[in-house]
Amino acid sequence: MSQLHLSPLRHFLAEFTRLVSEPHAESTRLELGATLLRQLIADDRWLAPEFAQSHPEYYQQYLLYADPLSRFSVVSFVWGPGQKTPIHDHRVWGLIGMLRGAESSQTFVINHHGELRTQGEPVVLQPGDVEQLSPSANDIHQVSNLYRDQVSISIHVYGANIGAVSRAVYTPDGQQKPFISGYSNLHLPNIWDLSKESAHA
Repeated sequence: MSQLHLSPLRHFLAEFTRLVSEPHAESTRLELGATLLRQLIADDRWLAPEFAQSHPEYYQQYLLYADPLSRFSVVSFVWGPGQKTPIHDHRVWGLIGMLRGAESSQTFVINHHGELRTQGEPVVLQPGDVEQLSPSANDIHQVSNLYRDQVSISIHVYGANIGAVSRAVYTPDGQQKPFISGYSNLHLPNIWDLSKESAHA
């Protein structure tokens, strides 16, 4: 992939850093952040191939950027055909933007008996769509690739270094099992080398 197409990601990171540096309410931050994420996913040429690779057995979670102060992180989720997450939570705000393919997100709530129940219909994300997540509203969900014959990729932004956050997966009876997701990649993408772009300017 040519570095000439990395400017959308750099622009997004700069604008999102400005956003989280301002004292916005969570709802305002999500709305403004969703606008920035829609701009980023309008063109998919900035995502390097190594962070778009699927795995035959389970979905991949590639870290693209982590804010040094852990105010936000950006992750590419790569779903192989038919793959899905367990039912899980986040415990921080989040944004999900569909880059390629499509995915379905089913929200769950815990009722007064402590049991897990679906809430509403699944949200289907197509390329360009953005879903907002909040610990106060729709934090528990299960996400699946809408397709059984192709890879889907979504770009997630979370209000923390999500790979280091202690979260939970849920059983149907509402029991929680703590987990820390980590990331699928060992190294971050190098998006800061402008020398090749300057040579082609």
